[in-house]
Amino acid sequence: MTIRKPVAPPARKAAAAEQSVREDAARPTQQTIAETSTGTAKSNPVKSSSRATVSGPSVKPDQARGKATDALAGKMVGTAELAAAMPYNLAKPSEYSRKDPPWPAEGQTVSPDDPSVVSSTLTEVNVSPKSGAPASHGTNPANAPLDRVRVDSSGQRLTTNQGVPIADNQNSLKAGLRGPALLEDFILREKITHFDHERIPERVVHARGSGAHGFFECYEPLTQLTRASLFAEAGKVTPVFVRFSTVAGERGSADTVRDVRGFAVKFYTDEGIWDLVGNNIPVFFIQDAMKFPDVIHAVKPEPHHAMPQASSAHDTFWDFVSLMPESIHMQLWVMSDRAIPRSYRMMQGFGVHTFRLVNADGESVFVKFHWTPVAGTHSLDWDEAVKIAGADADFHRRDLWEAIEAGAYPEWELGLQVFTEEQAEKFSFDVLDATKLVPEELVPITPVGRMVLNRNPDNFFAETEQVAFCTAHIVPGLDFSNDPLLAGRIHSYVDTQITRLGGPNFHEIPINASIAQVHNNQRDGLHRQAIPRGRVAYEPNSLGGGCPFQAGARGFTSFPEQFRQEDKVRGKAEKFADHYTQATLFFDSQSDVEKAHIIRAFRFELTRVQTAAIRERVVSMLRNVSEELAQGVAAGLGMQLPPAMPPVLAKPAKPEVRVSSALSLFARPGDGSVKTRRVAILVADGVESESLAQLHTALAGAGAVPRFVGIRLGRVAALAGDALDVEVSMEAAPSVLWDALVLPDGSDAVAALSAAGHTIEFIKDQFRHCKPILALGAATALLEQAGIAPALPSGKEDPGVLRFDSAKISAASAALMAAIGKHRAFERQMDPPPV
Repeated sequence: MTIRKPVAPPARKAAAAEQSVREDAARPTQQTIAETSTGTAKSNPVKSSSRATVSGPSVKPDQARGKATDALAGKMVGTAELAAAMPYNLAKPSEYSRKDPPWPAEGQTVSPDDPSVVSSTLTEVNVSPKSGAPASHGTNPANAPLDRVRVDSSGQRLTTNQGVPIADNQNSLKAGLRGPALLEDFILREKITHFDHERIPERVVHARGSGAHGFFECYEPLTQLTRASLFAEAGKVTPVFVRFSTVAGERGSADTVRDVRGFAVKFYTDEGIWDLVGNNIPVFFIQDAMKFPDVIHAVKPEPHHAMPQASSAHDTFWDFVSLMPESIHMQLWVMSDRAIPRSYRMMQGFGVHTFRLVNADGESVFVKFHWTPVAGTHSLDWDEAVKIAGADADFHRRDLWEAIEAGAYPEWELGLQVFTEEQAEKFSFDVLDATKLVPEELVPITPVGRMVLNRNPDNFFAETEQVAFCTAHIVPGLDFSNDPLLAGRIHSYVDTQITRLGGPNFHEIPINASIAQVHNNQRDGLHRQAIPRGRVAYEPNSLGGGCPFQAGARGFTSFPEQFRQEDKVRGKAEKFADHYTQATLFFDSQSDVEKAHIIRAFRFELTRVQTAAIRERVVSMLRNVSEELAQGVAAGLGMQLPPAMPPVLAKPAKPEVRVSSALSLFARPGDGSVKTRRVAILVADGVESESLAQLHTALAGAGAVPRFVGIRLGRVAALAGDALDVEVSMEAAPSVLWDALVLPDGSDAVAALSAAGHTIEFIKDQFRHCKPILALGAATALLEQAGIAPALPSGKEDPGVLRFDSAKISAASAALMAAIGKHRAFERQMDPPPV
């Protein structure tokens, strides 16, 4: 029998008590006992007792050993020996120790010589195709890769859920061909019943989302900062599943609404699951979890008529936030282009809250998490987003899926802002306030790894819909701060999943299962999948050899933060009362284009608010942020500037940073690649096809997605050379679904396109949304017809309108790809647009 004593903390090993526990190496195995059984129940009290489940022999284990003449008796004696090997709980004293370091002790265990001693039943050796073989000792097969539950029905016949082959899947059972359907048709009832229950409650927030599998790769060891295993060594790879989402809308809403985007990453580490549940905006509306139900109730459709869907442009939301001045910083971000990203692949992600990193010595620092997309931070134009919602409500979902399928794997870099508590105390803001960020000029972001998404899910429901993210899921080496909003989320996410996924066992759903082995004493509950072996479901124990035992110093330990002696109160620290300084920082850090978009967004949202007093209240808040912003919004609403709302904190601390270039989307243009960018090449009969074929080849070779777009599907005759196949029509794929436009050479083709209303609308939208346009040869006539001037109002050349002769297609291709890499030509943007 192998005995493991409690492992003391490193600093206390020398003082650990030594205890000798007897090992009986002569105990026969189950097989040996079974083969040599000669005793009788009448003459052998040990054997007799082993056949009953009440009481047991009074003899001691060492005396009973010689009488254990069969497997049942051997199991009973082995159990007694396990219990005797733990005369008392050796780990108990460590629960009361206050010595440094404050590591808990590892649990005491005893390993039996024969594994059957801790089994549920000796009959586990009787295998069948259903029960399978005996359990693999010390393993939980529910934590194996997902291929254990992946189903492929190729070449298989249709069956019921009970495996019964179905002969006829076309007709219900009836009493005669025209008679009534019969209740005994169990195949129909099973099929309909399952269909009726196929949907689960949607998430209260983040209901609409898309997900993908991938990996995180660590750049260098971070052991000086954290003992988290995923950061332990250079090149270490950890599987991840990521879900992107909108917040306010229901599951059936559109992708391109103005909203916060969720950015949740599930790390399947070798020490358990870590869920970094964040957003694409680094701050939040509120400072305390007490207000979370209020802000969500306010932004959801108004309860009396259930409108508007997936939009904050209504009275109840603006009424709430205008009475909660701490929300103004977040409102600046939501009214900016951050809230309408071009793609999930082109937005940042943030952990929002301040967390802790804890190293092996128990030392801690504060940390904020940042995801930066390699493709750059790009957005949609609001007019464009509205039209996309009608043309393709799945625009972001489709973009993510198509990019991964095409091998253009989305990639982000994980960066950390690391600072000490002493540094945090000196900041002009409170790092526990979720409405504040830490400027990069104050604490730079250190890149520590990269994340690549390289596999789409097999089944949207089973993976993306059933995945359960919980802020409470962290691993050794990480810990929480005292952020009062984070504290509520730690409870709320777990509580929500219990309701949404049907009970406390949602962790056993395959997508939620850890790849690290799960062993604990939790039992039962709705939808339990695991079948625990043995009779023990508590700790400490001796009947299961002490297993599963507490991990001690190797397990998760909370950082022993020192608390000041203060009264129990409801309230906030004084720095929380500075509601406007960082909102001003954000606005002043934007480019002129982005500032104009923020003003336009406030104008749009508040125009839809019916109550004038609420509009006035919002503008009064904005006066504390920026006079430029407040004047622009007031002018757009046709109202006089109201007096500024009295600030809660009359004299806020002087900010360390007044302008941060990193807060502009333009600060992260990306790698300039054209991969996955969609390019519409308009074609019609009489087109000059040779140049377009060369352009199509060049774009596709660079990873872009060029497609020939026509008035209708079919083939178009070329001026010379091969005819071209139209891949999609302008009415099925309007301008807003494309990143760039090519207008073809060929006078007949230009004439045919100019006669179609869709063409001019297509060109105008491309121009209005500042997207690159390439006009070849005679196609300049289409630009003139659309009212597009050859130069900007300033007299400068428009860098996004390219004019080339079709004979110079190589140069034209290079110029177009360079323009696409810049995303848009914002130089031409005007409000209102001239075209």
